[in-house]
Amino acid sequence: MRRTCTLLVMAAALPVWSAQPVRGRHGMVVTRENHATEAGLKILQSGGNAVDAAVAVGFALAVTHSSAGNIGGGGFMLVRMADGRTAFIDFRERAPLSASRNMYLDAAGKATQDSITGYRASGVPGTVRGMEYASRHFGKRPWAELVQPAVDLASKGFVLSYAQANGLKNAGRTLGQFPESKRVFLRGGNFYEPGDLFVQADLGRTLERIARLGATDFYEGETARMLAKDMQEHGGAITMRDLKEYAAIERKPMTGKYKGYDIITSPPPSSGGIGILQMLGVLEGTGYEKGGAGSASVVHYMTEAMRRYFADRAVHLGDPDFVKVPLTSLLNPAYMGRLRASIDPERATPSAEVHAAVLTGHESNETTHYTVADADGNIATVTYTLNGGYGSKVTAAGLGFLLNNEMDDFAADPGHANMFGLIQGEANAIQPRKTPLSSMVPTIVMKDGKPLLALGSPGGPTIINTVLEVMVNVLDFGMNVQDAVDWPRFHHQWMPDTLSMERGYSPDTVAILEKHGYTIRRVAAQGECAAILFENGWLDGAADPRTEGTAKGY
Repeated sequence: MRRTCTLLVMAAALPVWSAQPVRGRHGMVVTRENHATEAGLKILQSGGNAVDAAVAVGFALAVTHSSAGNIGGGGFMLVRMADGRTAFIDFRERAPLSASRNMYLDAAGKATQDSITGYRASGVPGTVRGMEYASRHFGKRPWAELVQPAVDLASKGFVLSYAQANGLKNAGRTLGQFPESKRVFLRGGNFYEPGDLFVQADLGRTLERIARLGATDFYEGETARMLAKDMQEHGGAITMRDLKEYAAIERKPMTGKYKGYDIITSPPPSSGGIGILQMLGVLEGTGYEKGGAGSASVVHYMTEAMRRYFADRAVHLGDPDFVKVPLTSLLNPAYMGRLRASIDPERATPSAEVHAAVLTGHESNETTHYTVADADGNIATVTYTLNGGYGSKVTAAGLGFLLNNEMDDFAADPGHANMFGLIQGEANAIQPRKTPLSSMVPTIVMKDGKPLLALGSPGGPTIINTVLEVMVNVLDFGMNVQDAVDWPRFHHQWMPDTLSMERGYSPDTVAILEKHGYTIRRVAAQGECAAILFENGWLDGAADPRTEGTAKGY
């Protein structure tokens, strides 16, 4: 009831009263799903650090959040340790060795659905290798201890909530195309109901091997052999060699400044970090915040910054191991100044008039995010994904986990939209071993050398704009972190030329935006956010009321 009341009063000004975050002094875990939150909290309470808890949460979500939690997908972890070390762990899925630029085009040159559904849609999964890398380099508790909560949840089962059972039922048509998915997740067609015990015996055995043998089992052992065999029998591309040669990559985080805050964020192959920094750079100096949160002028300036960034994204961004990404040029103050100057205060710029930067030199919908902090000041903020809801809809035979459809995050047909409506260019074309461009952007904000805010979001291309909006709600509009997460959101991605807005904005605000020239599409919800604010010795955790998310601290 508290959060509902907050949303009802949202218009062009701050709410009369505020929703309060969950507070703790010693540790905080914010995730999409309660069992996963509990798993992470117990690791913290038993002496584990934030990275240990993040690993436990990642494996627990692979059991309890079937549409996105995974060991058959991949993602990013941004770490800041109490001693000041930072790291960005890239365990994103990668194109198999047999992948080719036009593998998803038919004889007429048109894109097929094979990058979205079925065995050919999957990139080589990275989650297990990424979690092991994080544990070895930044954790301190034994590996088996971190995986065991997930083993128990799969083997012994957990009680399905209304949303979990309904989600499986709603995916019945697509999951039901594949016998193993129908058997495991749809109970052979006798759908699970809220309150049913959901036992995943195959997944439990897979996780038990991973707990005992580490990532070696997934990439070289029995799990790898079973997965490669299933792929071969169904026309999939992933082989034993693909699995054996997969490695997580530690990259240097991107950093930038905004109004005296230091931003630590995600580098390519994330498109999110450069997006956050460019959009903040365009907004700084406009005085946009003077209109107040929820005002038409704030939405207008932020939307125009979004529109210009996504035009650049479509052309210039890709896997930095394969293409030269012009980070310096796109974040050049002079270039951001030109973008800022091109915004008309009273008119929406049609997307057809917005073009990517012309440079003379060079230098991903169903996802989940969680954020963890411990008493010592260590932070782990993680976004990982299967890409679409329930990924490729394929469950690996005898292994119990769903496989990703991450190959659709490449430009299967450069210059044309993918499943999220994103137009992408040659920089993100398919190549063997290449990582598809992602929107995932775990981010940490620092003030005077100390952590202030850690956050991230799922939701395909809306991820970047959700993170931006929650950040400025705290930094520019002075909201507490729960209000910042609760606040209604909006999204523009250049093409299609549509401004999506959640309900909660006043009719007057919407009318002004339409008068400015915006085509507005109303949406029920945009993504979710898991955030922690560090304030006066307290950890303030904010889960998203748009989901069953939970924040727990101690």
